[in-house]
Amino acid sequence: MKDLLAFADDHDAWEKNFGFAARLAARLDARLTGVNIYPTPTMPGGFYGAADTFAIILESVRKAENNAYAAGESFIAWAGNQGVRAAAWQVAEGDPSAVLQRLGNRHDLLVMARKAGVADDHLRLGHILLQCGFPLLLLPPAWTQPAQFDCIALAWNGTAEALRAIHAAQPLLQRARRIVVLRGEMRDAYAEIGWLPPFDLAAYLAFHGLQAEVQGIAESGDAAGPALLEAAHLQRADLLVMGGYGRSRFSEWLLGGATRHVLGQSTLPVLLRH
Repeated sequence: MKDLLAFADDHDAWEKNFGFAARLAARLDARLTGVNIYPTPTMPGGFYGAADTFAIILESVRKAENNAYAAGESFIAWAGNQGVRAAAWQVAEGDPSAVLQRLGNRHDLLVMARKAGVADDHLRLGHILLQCGFPLLLLPPAWTQPAQFDCIALAWNGTAEALRAIHAAQPLLQRARRIVVLRGEMRDAYAEIGWLPPFDLAAYLAFHGLQAEVQGIAESGDAAGPALLEAAHLQRADLLVMGGYGRSRFSEWLLGGATRHVLGQSTLPVLLRH
C-alpha cells in the first residue's frame, strides 16, 4: 500500500480535508495524491439566446480550475510538513465517480470522508464504491484521530467481497496489535460447490502471520450493519474492514442493507471493497 489517493470536495483547508490521509501516508511511507474535481460546465435547460449566461458559467468554472491547479504547490509543501515522503496534486474536470474510477486504477487506496449533515450521502459513497472497484477507506465527518490501527475488526461472511477487502487491508493488518474476526451468517457465492475442507479464515490469516480472535454476530440481513458497528466499538476497534455489496438495476446501484448502514452511519474508519 504505497500509493494513496485522497479526495475532498474543496481545497480550502488541508488539515480538515486531507489530514488523516497524510498521516496514514507518512505511517506507511507511501506517496499521497490529492485530487480536486470540478464539474463540466452545462447550459441550464430552458435558456434561449443565453450565450452570455453560458460564458459567465464557463468563466466561473475556469476560475475554479485555475484556483484548484494553483493550490497544488501549497498541498505538496503541506504534505511534506506532515511527513509524507512524496506528494502529488491532481485536478480533474468531470463526474467524480468517472474521475475516481480512472484515478483509482493508478493507486492502492482511496481515502475520503462522509459529508456531515447530508442524510443521503451513502448513495454517493455507494456509487463510488461499487462503480470504481478499488479499496475505499471511508472516514466519519471531520475525523481527526491518529492514523494508527492497533485493533482491526474484520466483517466476515464468506463472500468474495469480504475476502477482497481483507486482501486490501493486509498492509494495515500486518501493523495491527490485535485482529478480531466478526463472523456473521455465511453467504457463500459458490454454494453449488462442495468444499473439503471448508475455508477457515483464521487459518488463512495465520498462514500470513496474523493471529486473530473470532467473535460471532447473530444478526443478519438489514440488522447486520448496526450489529457490526456495535461489535466493532465493543472490541475498541480502530478500523472495520468489510466487503461492499450492491447490484445494478435499471442503471442504478442498489446497496446491500449492511453496506448502506455502514456507509451512512459509521463512527469509525471503514475499509470497504466491492
